[in-house]
Amino acid sequence: MADAAADTGTGWLGRRRSAWRARATARDRGDVLLGQRRVYILPTRAGLGFGVLLLVLLIGSVNYNLGLGFGLTFVAAGCAVADMLATWRNLAGLTLRAGRAPDVFAGEEAPFELHVLNGSRLDRYAVWIDFEDAATPRHAIDVDAGGSAAVVLGAASTKRGWLAAPRVRVSTQFPLGLFRAWSWWQPDSRALVYPYPEADAPPLPADGRPGPEGSGSAGSDDFAGVRSYQAGDPLRRLAWRQIARLDPALGGQLLTKHFEGGSADELLLDFDALPTRLDVELRLSRLARWVLEAEGRPLPYALRAGRSEIEPALGAAHQAACLRALALYGTPEAP
Repeated sequence: MADAAADTGTGWLGRRRSAWRARATARDRGDVLLGQRRVYILPTRAGLGFGVLLLVLLIGSVNYNLGLGFGLTFVAAGCAVADMLATWRNLAGLTLRAGRAPDVFAGEEAPFELHVLNGSRLDRYAVWIDFEDAATPRHAIDVDAGGSAAVVLGAASTKRGWLAAPRVRVSTQFPLGLFRAWSWWQPDSRALVYPYPEADAPPLPADGRPGPEGSGSAGSDDFAGVRSYQAGDPLRRLAWRQIARLDPALGGQLLTKHFEGGSADELLLDFDALPTRLDVELRLSRLARWVLEAEGRPLPYALRAGRSEIEPALGAAHQAACLRALALYGTPEAP
């Protein structure tokens, strides 16, 4: 009977905790105002130590009937109460807004831009903001009265597809550090993660399709010059001589050798034409590499991957469309 009651109590507590977590991690739409229900406050270690000191002062004043001791104790306690209110007000009333989240390749850090707006007439100082999984907050901002501040938080990306922004923790201990006020925020923001370009991918297919072994010859026959380094370019294609001539103090950057060749009028990068012995992710990674290489050539290229068929074209928008199709391959959102 007791065991059943215990199980019932534990189940009820577990359901309540699960419901609370669901509400706490619900994605916030649009601007979020840190009102009274969203700001929590507790004493810090320094605050607990200060409380013990006040208790010792009070006991000593009572035992020895010290009038000055009573006065010092109550003045110090009043300062602690004022600090608690100031700490809470330093966070309450701020408005949080999600910003941009640029696309990245898998393995890179996805930057999430977040904005903190202060619509009150009170300046806010030492507001710490970071993702929940950070051991300690890494970004501190000050927000002037009626102003705003922006911060960019980085989240690791491990696989292709949409990466939702992790939950954000906003906290402050201003002004005396006796109390810590904090709040949680789940930004309605996500970044698109492209497949990581294969490092040692075969050359582009000469006839618009990969060969039987998944390789080709277009783009590797003749040296055509150098271009700026792009994420995922193999180290063996870096133009070391040209790099050595550039002075880093003058804005020098990495350069990659650029090859041209083949006789095709346009390229067709076909997912189904790649060898079936390659898994899906490796094929997507190879296509991502070929998209980057094809973009550096004055030759239009098309992409066919699953339900996505993109006509031949060139340009940043076309490259982004191809990489997006690769990132969302096999998902309901595939273009």
